[in-house]
Amino acid sequence: MSRDRIRIAGADVAVVGGSIAGCATALAAHRGGAGRVTVFERTAGHLADRGVGLAVHNARYAELASAGYLDTGMPWVQLTTRRWYVRDGAAPLGREIGTLPFPFRSYCWGPLWRELRRRLPEETVFRPGVRVDAVAETADGATLRLDGADDGGESAAGHGERYGPGSGSGRRSEHFDLVIGADGYRSVVREAAFPGVRPDYAGYLAWRGAVPAERLTELRFPGLPAGPWAEEDCVYGVFDGGHVIIYRIPDGAGGHRANWVLYTAPPAGLDLGLDTPTSLPPGTLTDALHAHFAYVTDELLPPYWGGLMRLTPRHELFIQPMYDFTAARYTAGRLLLAGDAATVARPHTGAGAVKALQDAAALEAALRATPERPDAAAGYGAERGAAGRTMVELGRRLGRFLVQDTPDWRTLDQAGLTAAWAAADGSGSFGGRELKS
Repeated sequence: MSRDRIRIAGADVAVVGGSIAGCATALAAHRGGAGRVTVFERTAGHLADRGVGLAVHNARYAELASAGYLDTGMPWVQLTTRRWYVRDGAAPLGREIGTLPFPFRSYCWGPLWRELRRRLPEETVFRPGVRVDAVAETADGATLRLDGADDGGESAAGHGERYGPGSGSGRRSEHFDLVIGADGYRSVVREAAFPGVRPDYAGYLAWRGAVPAERLTELRFPGLPAGPWAEEDCVYGVFDGGHVIIYRIPDGAGGHRANWVLYTAPPAGLDLGLDTPTSLPPGTLTDALHAHFAYVTDELLPPYWGGLMRLTPRHELFIQPMYDFTAARYTAGRLLLAGDAATVARPHTGAGAVKALQDAAALEAALRATPERPDAAAGYGAERGAAGRTMVELGRRLGRFLVQDTPDWRTLDQAGLTAAWAAADGSGSFGGRELKS
């Protein structure tokens, strides 16, 4: 097999990263004709425990369901409307400045991952707790350098040779015909394929949390009826320099959670060392950041929405710094990219999970086509690279509109909101671009 021609039939394929993008691309490789698929996931814990929310545009859902990557067996909540609120004195909900359509299904990350994982063929080898330290392309494939405790995987024994004496306990290398990088924004596969392509810090943060729906009864305000928030509504609480998005998601056990994401810059002069891509997981929120969170929820947001966010315990809050970048293309020889390993667009686009699943569907189509069209994989790389650039640019425009250069929200009415959103969306790609056949 030459470097430029990928023969997928019977190929030994490694997928680096076992989250949503990793499971979806592993499924794509199987359907595309791979002989064996091994998934390496550095996390040894339970990915299904992750409780953050995500949303999928109805039109993108229909495409992905047709392609076999989403279905009605995956729990969701149907959303229809975005309601925009600005603080107005002591009014609990604030003042509604307008509404916009929001035809999205909301999901919880953990249950969605679990369903994708369950749909992988039995012969898939899933190896948790194994970190891929480096990737080196060879004349006939690529070699992975691995580190971490490894029992050979959940479905079958591993293969490969351990490094010699002095190389460190548990270190080994394994060779594959094809390697798919689905290992997130700090991807080692991307570094091997396109050295130096790294995310840029956008200058602001996303605080995240989720509240069990039954706890919403703790929010009591004079004159406010119980259950003032319709299940189909997505709330945008806006203020000078940021906003919060709140919507319901399934909890994986038949109930709901109120999922929220707050976007705003950290306090001035606070050095968080964010130029190197990182995150602040639950339990690591500093006193200064928590004080800023308290200020925003107490003083800048309407009382009900700020109170809802404060129901999330401090030790469950986590912070996602905003980064963006994209690789010019998603293929380099025997190395392929998907999901956040290839492109990170700011979540304002409403299309992070969508793009990862679209990458998988497009990759499957490309792999199926390689016997007749040897350039099909390269076509995948170019087409998805163009899609990635579109979403990065959209994320930047929406970031300026919603965080970095916000309008005077108090002066906007329905017509002004509609016009401002249309100008910010520009290409009309909110929720993701159409998946090409």
